Amino acid sequence: MTRALLPDLSPWKASADFRRLWKSGLISNFGSFLTFVALPVQLKELTGSAAAVGAIGAVELLPLVVCGLYGGALADALDKRGLIVWTEAGQGLLSVVLLVNALLPGPAVWPLYAVAALSSALVSVQRPALDSLWPRIVAHDDMPAAASLNTLRWTVGGVAGPALAGVVVAYAGLGWAYAADLLTFAVSLAYILRIAPSPASHEAAKPDLRAVAEGARYAWGRKELLGTYVVDLAAMFLAMPLAVLPFLADELHAEWALGLMYAALPAGALVVSLTSGWTSRVHRHGLMVVLSAAGWGLAVAAAGICGNVWLVLLLLTVGGGFDMVSGVFRAAMWNQTIPDELRGRLAGIELLSYSVGPQLGQVRAGGLAAWAGVRASVWSGGLACAGVMGLLALCLPGLMSYDARTNAHAVRMRERRAAVEV
Repeated sequence: MTRALLPDLSPWKASADFRRLWKSGLISNFGSFLTFVALPVQLKELTGSAAAVGAIGAVELLPLVVCGLYGGALADALDKRGLIVWTEAGQGLLSVVLLVNALLPGPAVWPLYAVAALSSALVSVQRPALDSLWPRIVAHDDMPAAASLNTLRWTVGGVAGPALAGVVVAYAGLGWAYAADLLTFAVSLAYILRIAPSPASHEAAKPDLRAVAEGARYAWGRKELLGTYVVDLAAMFLAMPLAVLPFLADELHAEWALGLMYAALPAGALVVSLTSGWTSRVHRHGLMVVLSAAGWGLAVAAAGICGNVWLVLLLLTVGGGFDMVSGVFRAAMWNQTIPDELRGRLAGIELLSYSVGPQLGQVRAGGLAAWAGVRASVWSGGLACAGVMGLLALCLPGLMSYDARTNAHAVRMRERRAAVEV
């Protein structure tokens, strides 16, 4: 019984490049989460404004949209590994900027927003390449297991990074957090450079607007894919509370718990990842996406209503678990049904679905907190999320009925991969 719950390690055992990519992502994510906590804390210290912290999402939005779509076209047209290497190096340079600014006698506010925007651009170019690389190095039937292992990688860094960042920022200073992030990018690059090149497929289109439009047309024709995008956008826009966590910790008289609050969401995701063996035996992926998104909203709403910091941490952890379940099955649907020659461009659209929502959600949460109060911002967004999921369940029959065993696109991709492997 216990073995059935443990993560399926088949992709890890079968592919050395998958192992290298996994280790690189773990190390890089760990450092990125340090900055993820340090940057809003520094903005809070410099401005004292919830709206100013929430504005991080606004400055990240335009680079995310533009570079996410074009980054998908680049991922299909260029060597994916090379694209990952250059963007990883660029993010390391941005860590240098944050470190230098933090060490100044009077740190400026504008570099924080500038780095947030540039980092958003680099991540938006990199993620489609990452998301379209690992399906190439993993067997078709192992993709749900690989998706779970990838979420495990993210959540380990997500738990350890914010928890450590809270301690580092409080006792050592912001500079140490940024310095550690810089070091992780250097180690991550060493692993990426050992991965085999991954050139564009013969059917790949040139990285121009026509190629972007082709990917968008394909996505529009796949209503079950559109459903996954809409669900994630709504859930993150309405219920993502990250921008107001520093202020929620103050209201609960628990400033010491800020790092734990940031770590609670990925901690819930980590629990799901460590017990993800069951996900390979579930085939109604669309149903699970919607149900878990509704659970995420209800958990966040309860966290906003509750006044006990330990219960808030527990509820945020539960919410993170629900969000991870949704993420695992969205990734399985995407990677088991999208052709390789379109995978980068669709990964760019997916990036928008799971990133634009949180960015706009930060603006929503910060603005509403300034107007109606921090806790009202949290619980109202969670309840709205759960209600919207109920409506989407009625409006998205294609998503609700999706079955990986019988879906025509999944069957076609399974046969295509089998022919290549033979």
